[in-house]
Amino acid sequence: MATSEADEVREYRMAELAEKAGITVRTLRFYRERKLLPPPRREGRIAWYDDHHLARLRTIAALLERGHTLGGIAELLAAFESGRRDVGELLGLPGTAASWPAETPVRLRPEALADYFQGEVTPENLSTSLDLGYLAVDGDEIVHLSRRLLDVSHTLVEQGVPLAAVLGAAREVREHVDAIAETFVTLLRAHVLADAVERGEDVGETVERLRPLATSVVDAELTMAMNRRMRAELGEAPPRGHSGDQ
Repeated sequence: MATSEADEVREYRMAELAEKAGITVRTLRFYRERKLLPPPRREGRIAWYDDHHLARLRTIAALLERGHTLGGIAELLAAFESGRRDVGELLGLPGTAASWPAETPVRLRPEALADYFQGEVTPENLSTSLDLGYLAVDGDEIVHLSRRLLDVSHTLVEQGVPLAAVLGAAREVREHVDAIAETFVTLLRAHVLADAVERGEDVGETVERLRPLATSVVDAELTMAMNRRMRAELGEAPPRGHSGDQ
């Protein structure tokens, strides 16, 4: 076993890696031929594998135990790799004020994500999640942008809504929310932010102070809209005295 003193990365020859992963050298060669593993580092005729390869092998073993085929695993890994992006880019924009709010990200192993959405983690759903920016790949882990969105998606799937339908709705909601955000930003830019800059106030702090007002408006309007829709679906008349959400 060789060790890079600079980064303290453990490296293994093929036989050592296979032993660590609990598989045969023949199986390891097969996985490499199927491109389930990234290429090893070459030093002359010697191939060196590291802990990233070991983690990948353990992920493959865990997914196989959960009923995934090697072909399916290859598609899942390809979907993640094609959607690889810098996690810092996913979680925040360069130069944004530290006071601006951010969602709480969640780090998961691929097999943990497969368990979280049992039977729903398909290459198509992964591709959609990556496209929406919900997921990113960081080394051997998957990073979900938002704990809240992850939990809501999980609950909806548990209630019988297919994950593909949840993601489709998320894309539609994203479009409406972007339009709502533009409305509030335009309002603030026209009536608040210019004066705040003249007073020497931090723009990020001003937005953070006013953001809960926008959230309250959206929450109230959404609640009334849901009430109207549900009453229409159930054929119920509006409650007396509730003129605010007719």
